[in-house]
Amino acid sequence: MDTERGRVKSETQPDKGEQSQESALVERRVHVAAADVVFIKGICEASEGLCAMFAERGGDLVLSASASRSRELDELIQDLRVDFGALVEDDPG
Repeated sequence: MDTERGRVKSETQPDKGEQSQESALVERRVHVAAADVVFIKGICEASEGLCAMFAERGGDLVLSASASRSRELDELIQDLRVDFGALVEDDPG
């Protein structure tokens, strides 16, 4: 019990100052042809909860995933580059 405030502190919740990698998010900005957006949305939905996709306008997309799955997200984006000619914002290569 948090005697200062008279509340029971949950054992399962981290303190506000602590942020686990599981709760942190990463996002990647990707541009694809507008005609491919719906198909790519289907790929994201079929990827076992890997990421959420937000379409900003036309083919400008934001893919957001848990930081713990950032490697898998980057692998998906690499596939999008190969299969759909996706361009990744701030992509060095």
